[in-house]
Amino acid sequence: MEHRPDGSVIIRPEEKLGEYPRVLTERLFHWARVAPDRPLAAKRDASHQWRYLTYADALQKVLGIGQSLLDRKLSVNRPVAILSENDLEHLLLMFAGQHVGVPTASIAPPYSLISQDFEKLKHVMKILTPGLVFVSHADRYRRAISVAVDPEIEIAATSGGIPNRKVTSFESLIATIPTQAVDAAHAAIKPDDVAKFLFSSGSTGLPKAVINTHRMICSNQQMILQGFPFMSDEPPVVVDWMPWNHTAGGNHNTGMTLYNGGTLYIDDGRPTAAGIEETVQNLREIAPTVYFNMPRGYDDLLRYFRHDAPLRDKFFSRLKFMFYAGAALSQALWDSYRRLMLDTYGERVMMATGLGATETSPMALQCTWDTDISGVIGIPMPGVEAKLVTNGSKTEIRVKGPNVTPGYWKEEELTRRAFDEEGYYRFGDAVRFVDPADINKGLFFDGRLAEDFKLASGTFVNVGPLRNKLIHWFAPYVTDVVIAGHDRNYLAVLLVPYLESCRTLSALGPEAPRSQILAHPVVRSKFATLLQSFAKQATGNSNRVERAMLLEEPPSLDAGELTDKGSLNQRTILERRADLVDELYATPLTPRVFSIDSPRVPGQ
Repeated sequence: MEHRPDGSVIIRPEEKLGEYPRVLTERLFHWARVAPDRPLAAKRDASHQWRYLTYADALQKVLGIGQSLLDRKLSVNRPVAILSENDLEHLLLMFAGQHVGVPTASIAPPYSLISQDFEKLKHVMKILTPGLVFVSHADRYRRAISVAVDPEIEIAATSGGIPNRKVTSFESLIATIPTQAVDAAHAAIKPDDVAKFLFSSGSTGLPKAVINTHRMICSNQQMILQGFPFMSDEPPVVVDWMPWNHTAGGNHNTGMTLYNGGTLYIDDGRPTAAGIEETVQNLREIAPTVYFNMPRGYDDLLRYFRHDAPLRDKFFSRLKFMFYAGAALSQALWDSYRRLMLDTYGERVMMATGLGATETSPMALQCTWDTDISGVIGIPMPGVEAKLVTNGSKTEIRVKGPNVTPGYWKEEELTRRAFDEEGYYRFGDAVRFVDPADINKGLFFDGRLAEDFKLASGTFVNVGPLRNKLIHWFAPYVTDVVIAGHDRNYLAVLLVPYLESCRTLSALGPEAPRSQILAHPVVRSKFATLLQSFAKQATGNSNRVERAMLLEEPPSLDAGELTDKGSLNQRTILERRADLVDELYATPLTPRVFSIDSPRVPGQ
């Protein structure tokens, strides 16, 4: 640690970053030679059987697709836009683009499949100016393409068609015979050339295209390997659902698999009531060596693990590492998994998280050791340098390293604002020391700087930690919480209900509408009780919530209330639903508002 006269602190890891390849597909050539018949990836087909892609087969197909991209004269100014969920063709197209220097951009499927106005998809197409658009199933993406994709742009698809539009089959891309042009294009790639674009919506408006260079991707994979060297002894086996339009799935997990010669089983499940069964079925068959999920996913899986011994035994049989991201994991859930590990496995499996972003490829800080505390984000990875700066009452973290983006495509002003005067990338996040006397015990995540605010009394509210505590207090009946109180006398919240848990609580049938479930006396009584109990354990105005309301209209992707990864945009919801915020603070109470000062249940 270097303590500077201006009060900032620089943290540098003692371990140096090792050598890494110029282009990620150099590892594809290596593993196709060393283990040609080993599966690189697998995905269930229409009959629910696993369809495998070996390293040798992947290499052959990547070369053919690469030639087809060169034939179309695609480039950084005419890249490939991928409007598709995770599948084998998607994976091949990503790697083929990297191999011949044609950037790809995996676009969030909700922009095409959930959005009603397609404004985000139109914005993405305008920024990218793609020369080729790929979809897995043309029929599913027909409406999005007809509205948002220029008729002059070529469409490639695994299956299906679009009326009045020529659709190129993906098989024809694969069948292209590679020439020396593929080798020449690969040899011409420079480390700082654009490998892909990943769109990050963050907390502001329309998505921005984060430039991901070959250096960023390859250096980050070497960092990951140095953090978890067991992967060089045992190639990772991964069962993963995280979407590839996000850096966690599309860079970290796919890259980690290829870099270390592992196998990625594409999980079509999700941490939702409808999707968790698919994940469970996959875990009954495949025992991962490393596992990645969101806290909500771990919460959903816990009840299966507790009551299904064969599933539990299979899951822990060769597990080396469990990673969680996207939100804080409660200490109670952490402790539950620790007990489960000991009862099943006889020892503890490392469970950890880190700090990263689309702009950092993603891993920047990571906890690589076993701890007893949830939420430790560790220290900078080899090659990464962190800068800690006092920001009001908090400590802001910034980073620089070979894994950090040079900026946003066609957005010079956004790029300028993303870095400080020394070139450190600004996460917009705060951290605090686990032990101020020992940096090697790591850092805690301490919330997003932009979300924090002051009450009218001047009391500072740390939104991130409070939001996480509320989510776990109201579990399993909410998916998220929006915290209000800026310049108000006390805190109030909009609760985003988890409809399936509320439905179970109400005992209403599957056909019952949302409004009827949320109005049910048992449901409302439960929320009133939870609000009262949360207030009783509060230690002051900064964490005492006095009023609450259920969000009856779900958050809207089109209105910017949801990011493309499904997380809430707190600021946008508070602005768009200002009338609900006013209702929370209105006197007298309206029938929809829960209050700790009123023993009655709203609506009764």
